[in-house]
Amino acid sequence: MRAVQITESGGPEVLVVDLPGPVPGDGRQLHEVSAAGVNDADTRHRLSRD
Repeated sequence: MRAVQITESGGPEVLVVDLPGPVPGDGRQLHEVSAAGVNDADTRHRLSRD
């Protein structure tokens, strides 16, 4: 599964990582997410600005 993960400084090329797919626990369901948003706080954190 591809995911966006902030683990180091850099450009967009360091954001996308490959992770093993999630496995739902007993009594849980797994839902596919096709889109997600990024808000201003995420952008400022990524750019290391306040």
